[in-house]
This record gives sequence, structure tokens and C-alpha cells, in this order.
Amino acid sequence: MLVSLQERLEEVDCRVINTHANPDSLNQIKEIIDLIFIFADEELLKLSQGLTYLKDKAVEEDVPIFVTGDTQEIAEIMKIIPIHLIQKEFPRPVNVNEVSEAIDSYLKAFGKQNKKKILVVDDSGAMLRNVKGWLEDKYQVILANSGAMAIKYLSTNRPDLVLLDYEMPIVDGKQVLEMIRSETEFADIPVMFLISKGDKESVMQVMSLKPDGYLLKTMPPEEIKQSVHAFFERKKALRS
Repeated sequence: MLVSLQERLEEVDCRVINTHANPDSLNQIKEIIDLIFIFADEELLKLSQGLTYLKDKAVEEDVPIFVTGDTQEIAEIMKIIPIHLIQKEFPRPVNVNEVSEAIDSYLKAFGKQNKKKILVVDDSGAMLRNVKGWLEDKYQVILANSGAMAIKYLSTNRPDLVLLDYEMPIVDGKQVLEMIRSETEFADIPVMFLISKGDKESVMQVMSLKPDGYLLKTMPPEEIKQSVHAFFERKKALRS
């Protein structure tokens, strides 16, 4: 199946790197990766370090993950790789043409190109998937489901904008913003809060922290897209 899939993808000008899911093999890959395809089997499920590596790769470089396997194998993978990082699942038995067409369509629609990079931080997997779906046609969208994961990403990467959930357990949005502003290297990264309450008191409390703005989670998707686009337009105007 893998050989057939590779041949089919190469027919549509996709370059395929076939490797084992162990950290040593994965570390040898120096090329820019646009998509990860995981073929689950009994051997792969034993390589928890390799799956963790792929999870981190997906977060750090905004790389979508496609998975094929039986129902149990996919469930085991999701114990390590959260569902919001998995773009599509293909339960076995799979149709090679269906898989290759899905991968080809995704890359053509959402290839990285020179898109602005947005880090979205929220403890809700549903919210992360929604925001990614709304914005990924124009932007690279990296997802983090906790404040700690966001800080880890920011330690080695510099997004053009952070959309930060104000209310999160353990490390909340206020703490994440304070950590960002306390580090000289990325203190000037723009941060907009994602908030659930739009009353005057709640908004004033959020804005007292001096973020670059806020977005109400209940706003229509189109309005959120327009707000993000307007933010980048304002930044562009200030530079010109």
C-alpha cells in the first residue's frame, strides 16, 4: 500500500520521504516537511518516542498529520498525538487513490508558500480546529493546547501573531503574555486575546494587560477572519 501511495503521489509532483518512526531516523530528515503521513502498525505503536517527535514537529512547523490504520491503532496514536493535530484519518482498508487525492488537494489548497504565521493557543481542541479551519487558507496556523506548549514553541520560533486564550487551566493567558513580554527576544511579538465574555468589565480587565487587541470567541467566523486580516493590514501600513 505504501509503495502504491508513494508512486501515486510522485505522479502529481509530490516528493515523498519514506522513513521509520524512530527519533534517529527522523532526525536525519533535513528537508522542509509540508505533511506527515503515519501508517500505523504494531511495530510503529511501540515507538512512542517517534510519535512524540512527530507530534512536536507538527506543532513547531505547522505540519498537518494524516493517519491510516485500524480503529484501535488510530486510537492508540491519539493517546500521544492529540486529535486537533490530525488533519484526516483513513481507517483500513483504504483506497490509495482516495488518500493520494486528499493529500494532493490539501497541499494545493493550504501549501505554506509565504504566509504569515499565527500561533493559536487554547485548551479547547474544538476551538483550535475551528480557528485553524477559518484562517489556514491565508495563514500558517500553528496550534498549542496549553500555555506551556505555547512557551515551548516560542522559545525556538517566532510567529507573526499569537491568538491567546485568556482563560486556561494551570498557565492562563495572562501568565503566557507576561512570559512573552518578559523575554527580550520575543517581547514585541503581537498578542491578541481570545475571550469568552464581551461585557465592558471583562473587556477592560483584558485590555488592562495591554495586548494588541482581542477577539470574542462568539464572533462569526468571517468577522474573526476580517479582524485578523485588518490587524496585518494595519501593521503593513505602519511599516510603509
